[in-house]
Amino acid sequence: MKNTKVQWHPGFVAAMNLELAQNRADLIFEKEYNLNTKPLEIDLLVVKKNASVHISNEIGKLFRGHNIMEYKSPEDHLDIDAFYKTGAYASLYKSYGKTVDEIKSEDITVSIIREARPDGLFRYFMEKEYLLSNPYRGIYYIEGKVLFPTQIIVTRELEQGSHIWLKALSERLGKDDIRNLLDGVNRLTEKMDKEFADSVLEVSIGANKQVVEELIGDESMCQALMEIMEPVIQLRDQENIEKGIKKGIQMTIDTLREFGHGDAEIKTAIVRKYNISAEEVEEYL
Repeated sequence: MKNTKVQWHPGFVAAMNLELAQNRADLIFEKEYNLNTKPLEIDLLVVKKNASVHISNEIGKLFRGHNIMEYKSPEDHLDIDAFYKTGAYASLYKSYGKTVDEIKSEDITVSIIREARPDGLFRYFMEKEYLLSNPYRGIYYIEGKVLFPTQIIVTRELEQGSHIWLKALSERLGKDDIRNLLDGVNRLTEKMDKEFADSVLEVSIGANKQVVEELIGDESMCQALMEIMEPVIQLRDQENIEKGIKKGIQMTIDTLREFGHGDAEIKTAIVRKYNISAEEVEEYL
């Protein structure tokens, strides 16, 4: 069954933060980076704070100063037009420097991430005599006819132990994959890492509901899953409660105004009813 409501891109951004966790302090992550107008949007821009920093994860071996990353969800196609579109985004990014040639072309890279190997695109590369190499498992460099150093990352082919987070962005996870993902989440100790992992886990669970339902029958796995997801559920519940309160406050203010009450009277009523400060009420008036 196709999962039409899975929000893949937030999971991708979280997964890349975890993939590059060892160098996170050296990098700036800018998700959904706008190129002048809203429709032109880079999925993830990763900027090195210091161009000489060595990235330990092999996905970052190609990185230079400015790294454009395009993520293709399982239902997205990756053909030659999509390939050129990503290259065009990189060209636009280069052209939007504050001064002429501020961002050097040799300081830009392009990365396209997709679960399945784009065989049709690779055949096109061979027919048109692009240079295609495979320096690491699941990572392909495209050279010869590209403006910027470019790599295509096939997450299904990546090493499981080294790339658990990107590989989790799939609709084809098995029970062992879910178990490994839960183990990976449990091993994290830093608050930020856990928050990123929660985003990846939420996507993985949403995209693999049948497998998760089967695992829930395993008492130990069900307990582990609930322990990990409980903070996410609590946070979401709290956010919904806060949204409900804000909506109630605004509706009360609108009603009082309809009956001719002034701001001073409204403020007093809201402070008394919702137990918030007069300063907080000002935000609604």
